[in-house]
Amino acid sequence: MEDLSDRHIMKLLLQLLLLFVICQIGKGCAALLPFSFPSSIVSMILLFLLLLVGIIKEAQIEKGCDFLLKHMALFFVPSGVAIMNEYSLLKGKIFILLFICVFTTVITFTVTAYTVKVVLNWQKRRR
Repeated sequence: MEDLSDRHIMKLLLQLLLLFVICQIGKGCAALLPFSFPSSIVSMILLFLLLLVGIIKEAQIEKGCDFLLKHMALFFVPSGVAIMNEYSLLKGKIFILLFICVFTTVITFTVTAYTVKVVLNWQKRRR
């Protein structure tokens, strides 16, 4: 069973707060850019850089990230509701939408597989 002590909850909340602050900084940076760029991507790059240079350690965000990953399905509910609200716009285009979803999924799987293959080969050569 999961430890739900006050200390565990406080640690989780502080890690989620840190992730939220990084997201807000990323949002501010994206607003300052002279071109349109998704703030979520800016935030991920910022988090990656902070981890890379060691300002943030993995242990400082591990529980918060695990919590968010564990509950990721909940983040898709608003998108699903929005799609259901706009179903009339999609009614005649459902097969095109399904084709796009299947096609992009296959592309994503293929690119991921080749990326893993390249990284594994690179790691073998390094050893």
